[in-house]
Amino acid sequence: MCAAAVAGPDREAVRAFIERFASTLEEAGFARMPARVYVALLATDAGRLTAAELAELLQVSPAAVSGAMRFLIQIGMARRERQPGSRRDVYRVLDDGWYEALVRRDQQMSRWVDDLEAGIAALGEGTPAGQRMSELVAFIEYLEEEMPELLARWRKRRTELRAKRSRPTVTGGE
Repeated sequence: MCAAAVAGPDREAVRAFIERFASTLEEAGFARMPARVYVALLATDAGRLTAAELAELLQVSPAAVSGAMRFLIQIGMARRERQPGSRRDVYRVLDDGWYEALVRRDQQMSRWVDDLEAGIAALGEGTPAGQRMSELVAFIEYLEEEMPELLARWRKRRTELRAKRSRPTVTGGE
């Protein structure tokens, strides 16, 4: 395992965490390799690794890392950067990657509504299938309405959490 890649006293526990959480993401619809690469980046203090470091950590080929990174970059959860003074790329997990993924999913949901409405028109609004699709459209529209406010509340809470973490803690009897 790449010594610089993973912090913590128990590297095997960290490796087990990477595999466990990647498996959870895979069950939720992520492809396996992007999930493993994302969690590996997430589990590093620096939040950034080279393709070689990722390949070593995950015991996969650099080509597998490259394909996974293309996907993560495309959905806005990671970024490729140049290592200063080097020709090597460094891959970095984005702090707001989940936010970006949700925003993009919100854009996809608008397209889903269009397709579902075409399905409702084809099947008939009064049919059981048409009714199921109508309810799904209503749910998606509800999410689209609520998402901006939900994300605004999250940004506020994240700012508060970061401020709280950056304050020094008082110890002793003070």
